[in-house]
Amino acid sequence: MEKVIIIGSGPAGCTAALYCARADMSPLCLEGEPSQEILPGGQLMTTTEVENFPGYPEGVSGPAMMEDLKKQAQRFGARFEYKTVTRVDFSGPPHRVWSGDECFETEAVIISTGASARYLGLESEKTFLNRGVSACATCDGALPRFRGKPVVVLGGGDTAMEEALFLARFAGEVHVVHRRDKFRASRIMGDRVVNHPKITVHWNSVVEEILGNDADGVTGVRLKDVVTGAVSGVACAGYFAAIGHKPNSDLFTGLLDMDETGYLVTKPDSGQTNIEGVFACGDVRDKVYRQAITAAGSGCMAALDAVRWIESRED
Repeated sequence: MEKVIIIGSGPAGCTAALYCARADMSPLCLEGEPSQEILPGGQLMTTTEVENFPGYPEGVSGPAMMEDLKKQAQRFGARFEYKTVTRVDFSGPPHRVWSGDECFETEAVIISTGASARYLGLESEKTFLNRGVSACATCDGALPRFRGKPVVVLGGGDTAMEEALFLARFAGEVHVVHRRDKFRASRIMGDRVVNHPKITVHWNSVVEEILGNDADGVTGVRLKDVVTGAVSGVACAGYFAAIGHKPNSDLFTGLLDMDETGYLVTKPDSGQTNIEGVFACGDVRDKVYRQAITAAGSGCMAALDAVRWIESRED
């Protein structure tokens, strides 16, 4: 039987593995399979440039950073397997985790399955992902690709307003595209966007297509007015989808406490869920910050909580 099984291998999962390994727990990290929608290594595996994670003064590619985090955990005895968790039973301990027909028993489980950015579903979003297409202005907005150039933000909620205002610090101009004639965002946030000299709002509009080429990446978007049907183009170097994230928590529906949008709920200042011996960390429980560094921090918290819980049972 395992002492700790970690589900997911993004910054949260790798950090949890590191801390559990250094506590001599020999954790097993089930990181998923490359063919699955949730990639081993998390969202950073599709990120070309990371400039805001401490310890990389020259920046680093997402995959390279995740390889470093994984190697560091392995150095202390963490084990990683490319297995996708398909079913869980948290009636223990021991708790049980399945990957297909294979069952693993463990004292504690740390969930770090992350969240997935929502996109429109356009093929061009996939084509130009990380070549001008992004779902995180805080992560990517300051990159040279976007500095002094026009960018597009898709969305009408508070997140879209925050993204647009952040991007306005670096971009030459920001175009906010919203399918309605008023924002869903709070009035104060909406007013800041509407009144910002570098931001233009395209009301009643949807993105029909993202335009670009292999050499330059994104070069523009094609918009359609949902009222008049008129089609127009906006030249831009970046397209930022700000229409929300979906926590990867479906596997735990009916078992663990969640908020109304599916994010796992933990006890205050803790990674402990509503079930003893089951902990959560990273973007699957964080709908506010969603940064690699905050995910890593919560992975540390969940691991320390798990180790203390296991040790308390042994005592």
